[in-house]
Amino acid sequence: MTTDPADTGMLRQTNRSLPIALLRARETLMEPVRIMLSKSQISEQKWRVLRVVSESGPMEQTSIARTACLLLPSLTRIIHALERDGLLERNVASTDRRKSIVTVTEKGRALIREHSAQSNQIFDDLEAQFGAEKLNTLLDLLEELQQVKI
Repeated sequence: MTTDPADTGMLRQTNRSLPIALLRARETLMEPVRIMLSKSQISEQKWRVLRVVSESGPMEQTSIARTACLLLPSLTRIIHALERDGLLERNVASTDRRKSIVTVTEKGRALIREHSAQSNQIFDDLEAQFGAEKLNTLLDLLEELQQVKI
């Protein structure tokens, strides 16, 4: 009979597992965002892509995928849908015709503006409950964690 590694204490308890804690925190944060976005029938992934391209300006798809934390095949489907809905547009890159450059349309910018007050309120509420200093420390630590090579 084999012994389950969890029974031997070799694994961290799930309540002290960083990946699980990050997922739980993400779900806590995303619940009000999903409710906000449901009014526009837009997914959180589409919202992320719109936000990333809006903040950065015209971008190549590989950069969008990396910045928005999406796999390239998923991003391709999302961009097609956003393009179909008139929220993004793609143009062939002038320097490399194999690449396309994605930009947010006026309709996409209007959607972002439509949700900006509520989005800001969600994160103002978070900051009020969690504390501005703790939130900034957490963001700094998470940014630092991204640099760790495991």
